[in-house]
Amino acid sequence: MQILKSISEVLEFRKNCTGSVGFVPTMGALHAGHASLIKKSVEQNDNTIVSIFVNPTQFLPGEDLDKYPRNEVGDTKICELCGASAVFFPDANEMYGKDEPLILAPKELSSSLEGALRPGHFDGVCRVLNKFFNIIRPDRAYFGKKDAQQLTIIQNMVKNFFMNLEIVPCEIVRESDGLALSSRNSYLGDDELCYALKLSRSIMKASNLIKANELNALKIKAAMSECLEPLKVDYVAIVNRNFEPIENVELGNTIILVAAYVGKTRLIDNLWV
Repeated sequence: MQILKSISEVLEFRKNCTGSVGFVPTMGALHAGHASLIKKSVEQNDNTIVSIFVNPTQFLPGEDLDKYPRNEVGDTKICELCGASAVFFPDANEMYGKDEPLILAPKELSSSLEGALRPGHFDGVCRVLNKFFNIIRPDRAYFGKKDAQQLTIIQNMVKNFFMNLEIVPCEIVRESDGLALSSRNSYLGDDELCYALKLSRSIMKASNLIKANELNALKIKAAMSECLEPLKVDYVAIVNRNFEPIENVELGNTIILVAAYVGKTRLIDNLWV
């Protein structure tokens, strides 16, 4: 596995690739969820490139950019064990110039939920991914379904910009107790980890209600909100795949989402129905 530090090194590596190229963009602090993305790319492509970059343009003022967990040695080892061909550690000064144009996320998809609470976040995501897609020119790129709104926005961006690229959605990976894996779980103490389980339990509550043929969105959200007490909840939402609110669950076309704080740590989870 090659370790690439500059864009010129990536371009040289890419020039010498034969066969298909898979790309797994990450912000590091890799866990089993990231490993599942890398392994899927390795299975489906001749070459797999993983980027590890804590992207400053997708953090809002006051968010955890400076304290976001970083572990270059451990991340490199995970990439190697998963079979990646190369790992790219870009430098922010090389990735971003002065007064460059913004790549804006589509307003209809990015103005609600995460977009409403974190204005500009998705613009930063689209901005850095455009750069990565142009540098690496992958055949496929792999994203987790836990960031459901982000995944939808990326799929929309690729379609609208006519990118010759397949976006591969990957299932949420959970702990044995149901907690969705997240790099930010490392912020949680033992007591907070118990409270964090309220998110996955609210998702399981929704799933059980739907299995019992309860499809009314208001009733499902009320039951989920009860499961989440006493957490500070940013939202409980039931939307279709275009992120439009719906009154009743539509099987095969619904995402149920929750965002809440456990102490000072903001966590998200969702269920694709």
